[in-house]
Amino acid sequence: MKIFAAFLLVLNLALLSGVVHADDAPDVERLSWQMFSLQGEDKREPIQALSALNDKSLIPTLVLAMRWTGSNIYVAEALSKLAEQKITHWHEAYDFQELNPQIKPHESYHAIKMKLLGNTDKKFLDFFAGNFGKPDNMKIRLEEITWGGVLVDGITSLDNPKMIAADGADYLLDDDLVFGVEINGDIRAYPLRIMGWHEMFNDTIGGMPVALAYCTLCGAGILFETQVEGRDTPLVFGSSGLLYRSNKLMFDRETKSLWNQFTGEPVVGPLLQTNIKLKIKPSTITTWADWKAKHPNTKVLSLETGYARNYGSGVTYQAYFASPDLMFPAVVGDETLVKRKDHVFGIRDVGAAKAWPIKAFVSQPVINDRVGLKNVVLIGDANTRTVRAYERDQGETFAQSEQGVLSSKAGDWDLNEDFLVSKDGKNKRSRVPGHVAFWFAWDNYLGVKSDLYSR
Repeated sequence: MKIFAAFLLVLNLALLSGVVHADDAPDVERLSWQMFSLQGEDKREPIQALSALNDKSLIPTLVLAMRWTGSNIYVAEALSKLAEQKITHWHEAYDFQELNPQIKPHESYHAIKMKLLGNTDKKFLDFFAGNFGKPDNMKIRLEEITWGGVLVDGITSLDNPKMIAADGADYLLDDDLVFGVEINGDIRAYPLRIMGWHEMFNDTIGGMPVALAYCTLCGAGILFETQVEGRDTPLVFGSSGLLYRSNKLMFDRETKSLWNQFTGEPVVGPLLQTNIKLKIKPSTITTWADWKAKHPNTKVLSLETGYARNYGSGVTYQAYFASPDLMFPAVVGDETLVKRKDHVFGIRDVGAAKAWPIKAFVSQPVINDRVGLKNVVLIGDANTRTVRAYERDQGETFAQSEQGVLSSKAGDWDLNEDFLVSKDGKNKRSRVPGHVAFWFAWDNYLGVKSDLYSR
């Protein structure tokens, strides 16, 4: 102990006098790994040695240590010193890192992180094989990829799951929420009480290969078309067990590339340079009662998934959905109009994006608006978190009567999953894909500035 303390004193004096040479510098990787591997008071010495270097490139390593050592007090002290602000727990550390992308990690960071991930699950290393985990070969920062607490495929996807007729789904309650999908006349319902356990399905609906990626942490279930141009077979996805800004990173089983669940783009791995972006297909969150009434011939997920889970109503993530707090860290933007975990409905168009708070539909079930250059009409129900969006002509305005009849100057309209259709059958307005998400996620993940609707 005395020898180590003497070393620290000499090192500090050398740093102050500017006479530390490369040969005199401590082994940063070794000291860093001791910060993770040693227990209790034994951590103190290597952490103080790292802190004494006054090297900001060690901030990402210390942020990583905050995650893996339970916000250890000595790690927090060292990080606070280098960050020049008080940081006491991992959420604060991660947010600081997200807000300071100019701080590049020490050259030892990659090896340390790979060792931690590999010790947790060797399959994690498949995503970063070769040079795929190097900064120049990633669309997101390695420092912001964090372990979500489960292993690869620890949250199991449902692949071509068993479907049953609506009258056979006696396990469902009328107010259970479902993801409703219709493609080429094939009508399906995927209850959130099941999808909360699996967060992903790969299926073929109406002859179209699709995957629904449900990130429970960010409140977003997004339906993607998985047959992409230039590939012979559809992509099949699973959950990696890794997160990025409290958003799940999914992976495709063929190439082991990591994908941003929110944007439908590969961010790490062999597909990074392909410029693939999955096409979003329309889907609807609504109650089982409403979906079944509108689509009596719908098929619905069977409880026979092949997995033993408690698929009861309100079982999955009940405490998280009821809390205003995030389970994993992410920088939260402006909460003046909507709070971080308020639901919004978002549409992305070419070069433009816009979100509408679900609560806006309480007083006005029909909103005539625009996103970018596209005129849209949105029909929503705040009680069931249901929003459908359609294109509308320039100057065309829709309204809904107390009886729920949708109309414009052209007359009354019927609403279905693909189009708005005028009662006389002469006019159609195409569905615009969008999805529901928590506000913090919509505001953080898009990569483009989004407008926010306010009445």
